[in-house]
Amino acid sequence: MIMTIIFLVVAGIFGLLYALSKNKYNEYIEPLDEKTYRLKKILPLGLYVLDAIKYKYSNTYDRSLLSKISEISGHKYAQYYLQIHMANKIAFILLVMFLLSVIGMGMGPDVGFGVFSFLVLIGVFYFTDSELNEKIKKRRLEIQLDFPDFLNKLTLLINAGMTVGRAWEKIVTDNKKTRPLYEEVGLVISEIKSGKPDFQAYEDFAKRCRTPEITKFVSVILQNLKKGSAELVSILRLQASECWEMRKHAAKRLGEEASTKMLLPMMIMFVAILIIVAVPAMLSMQGI
Repeated sequence: MIMTIIFLVVAGIFGLLYALSKNKYNEYIEPLDEKTYRLKKILPLGLYVLDAIKYKYSNTYDRSLLSKISEISGHKYAQYYLQIHMANKIAFILLVMFLLSVIGMGMGPDVGFGVFSFLVLIGVFYFTDSELNEKIKKRRLEIQLDFPDFLNKLTLLINAGMTVGRAWEKIVTDNKKTRPLYEEVGLVISEIKSGKPDFQAYEDFAKRCRTPEITKFVSVILQNLKKGSAELVSILRLQASECWEMRKHAAKRLGEEASTKMLLPMMIMFVAILIIVAVPAMLSMQGI
């Protein structure tokens, strides 16, 4: 009886929120990719709850999320994607609450299931954040892997007589890749052409990428722009060599991680082979 009441309450809340938010945020969520946001159809529920409670997005947790989201989506759209992230979290929690209430109705009152449900809801709350952290980790790794090649090209062009700005622009013009680093590199040229000072554009580039190699590289470039340096090419060559070594270590680490991930499937396959071989043998021995 208690579980039935809980189910009716949760289902009623879910249904009410769905009715109130239906078609209200269609234009707002239209740009979102359904592959990235699998709960896009019920995302308006979360947005409606946030609007209803007049959520301010101003606490420490929100600022931390905003910083992470701005790294992935850019500062311009960071606030929008923060709202979407929080709405997705709420929609996910509501959906899980509904599913747990359905399961609980069949089980009846149970303290263990109540504790389990509470832990699941806490896990759901942090799951979306861990997914965001994984995206940032993957993005930074891709930037680190692509940076040595970019730095080599830039060094060669500067050594051939081009200025840093001209060499940078040529790399952007010749580039056909859509990887994170080259998107950020292209954004630097767009910002400079739009009127942003070179110093600020390069500094913002380092802040967006947030990798030690690029921070060090940008400090060298800024130093060159301020005071000039006849040893710029030598410094960049040295850094390029260091970055290639770091890339090798990163590739080696990825290979080791892949090997570790393959260990469990290999063990399962080994056990399956043992069963396939051992069971007929045991059956034949019993027949004897």
